[in-house]
Amino acid sequence: MSVWEAIFLGLVQGLTEFLPVSSSAHLVIAQHYLHISTPGLTFEILVHFGTLVAVLVAFRKDILSLFRKPFQRLTYLIIIGTVPTAIIGLVFESYVEQLFGSVLAVGFMLLVTGFFLWIGETLVSGGKGTEEMSFRDALFIGIAQGMAVTPGISRSGITISAALVRGLNRETAARYSFLVVIPVILGATILKGAELLSSPASREILSPYLIGTAVAAISGYWAIKSLLKVLREGKLRYFSVYCWLLGLILIIEQLT
Repeated sequence: MSVWEAIFLGLVQGLTEFLPVSSSAHLVIAQHYLHISTPGLTFEILVHFGTLVAVLVAFRKDILSLFRKPFQRLTYLIIIGTVPTAIIGLVFESYVEQLFGSVLAVGFMLLVTGFFLWIGETLVSGGKGTEEMSFRDALFIGIAQGMAVTPGISRSGITISAALVRGLNRETAARYSFLVVIPVILGATILKGAELLSSPASREILSPYLIGTAVAAISGYWAIKSLLKVLREGKLRYFSVYCWLLGLILIIEQLT
């Protein structure tokens, strides 16, 4: 992998992991239309670690609070939101992997993402904070996050929309969405790390990989801050339009 490919893929991972436009969709697009090969396991682990660093830095105050008081309500809400995601991911893993080869499926799922973003923005009416958030809310959001294993479904988009539909205020919706992804990214990193250790040929880490990791972390941090600003200003619909346009372009291109 060249340095420029590492920078590009790190940028795509960092931006689209947190902006509500589906990182998996853009990875499929890069593979099919830009002819960028699937990155190796080492690189995949490192860029995931980069996005994890971005979340930890952006929400460092919340993370420190959870460490100081590990048995607070937010901890249980995060656990409840993580469980259905893990179950859905494990059960449908093989089916989802097949969808990564279908640009048409990704196009339709982008339309679904746009719909959820529009609904989430339209139905904003609640003002619940973390203390008012119920375990049912966390379960609902966790199930929504599980749906995001499907390429084309944005994890941040569907979880924030689900939170807004459940009556959470914008700040709490975004905060919970980013905190509940930490166990998911950490779990994926650990699982892939175990695969890496069993593959001696992949142990050598080259400088382009580290550059890609740094790019993923920096761009991911910027994406988080940008999405928080968009949420505060009530402009999620802009991302709906983007997802719809991109989805329609992919569908039309595949069917003609």
